[in-house]
Amino acid sequence: MSFPLQAASPATDGASSPARPVAAPAPESPRRAWLAVLALSLAAFVFNTTEFVPVGLLSAMGESFGMRAERVGLMLTVYAWAVALASLPLMLATRRMERRGLLAGLFALFVVSHGVCALAPNFSVLLPGRLGIAAAHAVFWSITASLVVRVAPAGRKAQALGLLAGGTSLAMVLGIPLGRAMGQWLGWRATFAGIGAVALLVLLLLWWLLPRLPSERSGSLRSLPLLLGRPALVSVYVLLVAGVTAHFMAYSYLEPFMQRVAGLDGPAITQMLLLFGAAGLVGSALFSWQGLRHPAAFLLCALAALVLCLGLLRPAAAQPWALAALLGLWGAVFLCFALAMQARVLGLAADAGDVAMALFSGLFNVGIGAGALLGSGVIGQWGVAHVGWPASLLAALALLGAGAALWRWRSAFAQGRLVD
Repeated sequence: MSFPLQAASPATDGASSPARPVAAPAPESPRRAWLAVLALSLAAFVFNTTEFVPVGLLSAMGESFGMRAERVGLMLTVYAWAVALASLPLMLATRRMERRGLLAGLFALFVVSHGVCALAPNFSVLLPGRLGIAAAHAVFWSITASLVVRVAPAGRKAQALGLLAGGTSLAMVLGIPLGRAMGQWLGWRATFAGIGAVALLVLLLLWWLLPRLPSERSGSLRSLPLLLGRPALVSVYVLLVAGVTAHFMAYSYLEPFMQRVAGLDGPAITQMLLLFGAAGLVGSALFSWQGLRHPAAFLLCALAALVLCLGLLRPAAAQPWALAALLGLWGAVFLCFALAMQARVLGLAADAGDVAMALFSGLFNVGIGAGALLGSGVIGQWGVAHVGWPASLLAALALLGAGAALWRWRSAFAQGRLVD
């Protein structure tokens, strides 16, 4: 099923580019539409597993290459910034391609790059493999949110986006902990080889379930100044970078934090990572329930809770039960924040969805890379025990900025509200 993304009315903030109507083909059955959404969610699971699986393998990879964990952690920065730099150029280069065929090409690159990572004899060979994955990632997340909205059954956009986010959460629930467990059992190289094998199966599933999806409302380079001329949308992008940077300052080094500060052993760390990811499923469900009904309050509450979680990270490490409770809340609220920001972008830029989401994906990864880099600096200066409070301070600034932006451009936000 294919239909144009709908918002109450595309907010323009004084700059607009009217979207031309696109004739939708005959709709798929609701059952097949949901299967297509689930297939894309599974693809999201695979991409997010490989992006964040090094978080659970930093120590093992560091030992393999004779490097400290925080130095290997800079691989997250390289990957994230490669995605950030590549997202918009690659999206524009592929904007006219039929989307099912494009997804097949992305997964082929993804599989080959994982083979390079699994066989890498040193860190210098591992990085090019990760950059190949990053290129596939850049295009995948530029087009996937709008594809999910297109193939979802009528009136089920929020639920479809929630399922897509569920794939992200499932990567943290199963992908990252299983990747860590496999790495402990068979070595970290087996983790990358296993992800590549699963990706090949997902490629076949996508080809079978997805209809042909001609490029639609992807936008062009001419869309960029129009989008950046919308102050409300620009404020969302700025807040996105701040919030994601704050989160990844601490999350990127959660494994060494739990090992060195909380004193947890390997199995306990895996269980904590499972809990964090499972909580993300709760966050996805909360967004599906309330995220589009009360978008402003939902975003502000998510940011306030993120400030609390990051600020209490060090005290919570004193007791395993307290750390578990905090990680559960943290995992839920970060997914709430990310989904709320994504919905804002889709609503404010309905006339150039792929360009807007390429910017979203790129800036999200700017935040990931900046967070990993700043976290490494904090650890080098004060130690891993103190990584939480600077992150909490940055999240507090994002909270204040969100409140100011929602008030300053309240009319544009109301007009650009994503609706089912």
